[in-house]
Amino acid sequence: MTKTDLFDHVTDAPLAERMRPCALHEVVGHPHLTTAQGPLRKALESSRPPSLILWGPPGCGKTTLARLIAHQVKARFVALSAVLSGVAQVREVISRAREEHRRGRKTLLFVDEIHRFNKAQQDAFLPHVESGLICLIGATTENPSFALNNALLSRCKVIVLKPLGVDELITVLERALCSPKGYGQLDVHIEPTALKTLSQYADGDARRALNALEAVISPQLESTNRVEVTSSKLDELNAEGGLRYNRGGDDYFHIISALIKSLRGSDPDAGLYWLARLLEAGEDPRSIARRLIVFAAEDIGNADPRALQLAVAAAQAHEMIGMPESRIPLAQAVTFLATAPKSDASYQGLKKAMEAVATQGALPVPMRLRNPSTTLGRKLGYGQGYNNPHRAGGFVAEVYLPDDLASQSWYDPSGNGYEAQIRQRLLTWQRLRESGQSVPLRDDDTA
Repeated sequence: MTKTDLFDHVTDAPLAERMRPCALHEVVGHPHLTTAQGPLRKALESSRPPSLILWGPPGCGKTTLARLIAHQVKARFVALSAVLSGVAQVREVISRAREEHRRGRKTLLFVDEIHRFNKAQQDAFLPHVESGLICLIGATTENPSFALNNALLSRCKVIVLKPLGVDELITVLERALCSPKGYGQLDVHIEPTALKTLSQYADGDARRALNALEAVISPQLESTNRVEVTSSKLDELNAEGGLRYNRGGDDYFHIISALIKSLRGSDPDAGLYWLARLLEAGEDPRSIARRLIVFAAEDIGNADPRALQLAVAAAQAHEMIGMPESRIPLAQAVTFLATAPKSDASYQGLKKAMEAVATQGALPVPMRLRNPSTTLGRKLGYGQGYNNPHRAGGFVAEVYLPDDLASQSWYDPSGNGYEAQIRQRLLTWQRLRESGQSVPLRDDDTA
């Protein structure tokens, strides 16, 4: 669990491990955190750094930053994985920390994927963090507000880390190609666009970028010291499954488009396939859920009003339970949306109404529809002539559009699903308006 030298990189270690930064100035990205006034710089310069929760996506530097803090404050660094460890391992660390404390040495405990610990396991840290026996640094890819206990959060400072940008990842790759810890001793030929392609593939993850670079170069070292990083080599790696789509590039939009078109075409099997492609590629489930919510309102609408409810519920389920379990409600949403009756009438109606606003301008609200909430308003005639449907049996033959648009109609419900009932109801009301009748509304008022 411990290392004598935190930065004693083994030569046959993976490239990502060999290239781990050894000082804060080597850290790529997160300038808002590492400047002179940034919280990480202050933590490094403190003799007693605060306990931290580092929240960010994979490969953004959470482990590296924890090691740098431990190295700077001359603390014993202990790393645990919440996936592989439990309360017994935590107790062992605490017992050893007490011995080190008596010798005057600090202990920094780094817990990777701390959100995987349950409430009882998280509670085990509380007294030791509060007493200062250990400095706890937890790393999580999940929202700490949902994944961690309030008691633990109140004792730790949360620091948000963002994915690395394409230019930052190019810097990481260039260092690996020039550094003696990487491939600096090799004769490397690089196509101008190759590093950008690798960086886009990595999707903000420095480890993924370095692993991909290593996967391209390592097979070539068996026969020569001259290696190539070219588009053709990347295509070969992609064909072998070594590369996945880059979330910020065209492949992402192609797959999302295929998912939406499959749902619109009522094919649940294709919908599940494209969902699986997105999840397998590491796409953020929140992004997928947002697309499903939009689809439910745009392409199903009132044909089945439950569609929007289920899509929103799937998004909420992900926030509550996280991956990998949240893929199940996402799959439920996909199959429901694919098999639901379809109608884009609400969306098309909105577009037509917006066109009317753009062409007709801000037409005045009819006096009868204005709120007579003030004496002046009542004197001006606000609300005069308004016939409240609740006071007239349930329906009145009233016009609610501005006078210049009184004859317009934009919402044209389809005959699919529940919207077929809405269509019949609107036709009934239209006949009543044309005849000037006022009638009570009934539950079966659809004919």
